[in-house]
Amino acid sequence: MKYALIAVVVAAITVFAVQNNTPTSIRFFVWNASEVPLAALILGSMTLGIVLVGVPLGLGRWWLRSRVRSLEARLGAAEKRLAERSAGPPPSSPTREDARGEWPPGA
Repeated sequence: MKYALIAVVVAAITVFAVQNNTPTSIRFFVWNASEVPLAALILGSMTLGIVLVGVPLGLGRWWLRSRVRSLEARLGAAEKRLAERSAGPPPSSPTREDARGEWPPGA
């Protein structure tokens, strides 16, 4: 299904490029290009937009994935320490004798 969708998009781009081959001139500040096909101009602008948006989004996603891996490792280590603590002998709780020295008082 994924490849079928890609094939449809590529076919649509091809048809667009064939139907929009009118030469166009481009002027940007002091730079000038003449006789550039309209399809090349539009597809180049679209590609530049995808790159300008996709690179920061990709970097952000990479950073978040590395952060998740780091937090998962910390969580695993904390769970391991907790399991080691609960597997050991239970701590003895202080009794009244430990707290006051003797029980009952005055005995």
